[in-house]
Amino acid sequence: MERPAWAPQGIDISVPSVSRMYDFYLGGSHNFEVDREAARKAMEFLPGLPKIMQANRAFMRRAVNYAVTSGVTQFLDIGSGIPTFGNVHEVAQAADPRARIVYVDHDPVAVAHSRSVLEGNDLTAVVTADLRKPSGILEHQEVRGLLDFDKPVALLLVAVLHFIEDADDPRAAVAELREALAPGSLLILTHASYEGIPLPQEEAGGAVGVYRTIRNPLIMRSHAETSRFFEGYEMVEPGLVPMPDWRPEVTGASAQEDPYAYSGFAGVGRKA
Repeated sequence: MERPAWAPQGIDISVPSVSRMYDFYLGGSHNFEVDREAARKAMEFLPGLPKIMQANRAFMRRAVNYAVTSGVTQFLDIGSGIPTFGNVHEVAQAADPRARIVYVDHDPVAVAHSRSVLEGNDLTAVVTADLRKPSGILEHQEVRGLLDFDKPVALLLVAVLHFIEDADDPRAAVAELREALAPGSLLILTHASYEGIPLPQEEAGGAVGVYRTIRNPLIMRSHAETSRFFEGYEMVEPGLVPMPDWRPEVTGASAQEDPYAYSGFAGVGRKA
């Protein structure tokens, strides 16, 4: 298998990666045949996966704009993946050129590609770290060098918590991150769920099975389970809702949305 120039040395390009699969769903070019194969297999069960990812990205952009208009111009994006068009730094810095962004991922391809995209942008950084070890993120010198934790930070956990099993205690990780944030900070979050998917759970479960096979279990959580990640935050209106329903830019736009866009939940919370 030929290694493209953008793929860092030392990574196993025979194993699918969830961030490269996500890149494929969004129409990106930073993925390998092994990723495309796994993604297509998942789409056999859940053909709306690209629509779900697009709704996810659209929500993220609206939430980042909301953060900037609320006066929050520091962003910590954990599980940031491969930066495709309209990523956090582009949206935030278009709204406020002084916005600072730190991207965090544990996938070496995502990190390497993010670094090349962000070269020359002094108000952004990319670090290799894992959400399951929050102290490694919070104590990282590049994170500390760019973000001032005495001031509000927008913490993005977009399409990442559903890759963390209950055994790894994602709620404890989210709580540890919350404790490090100043009052007025925001939590911007999306999570996969069987709720809202326009298919019987048995069918959708086939796609979940594909992720399990590639050793990246996809943990579907209910609305109630997802809402518990917001403990210690006050929910911003309209609360935890399907992604297209979170402050749509055009009134009534959600009526035109693909039914798959309503799979899973999105919300923003503010730390009191």
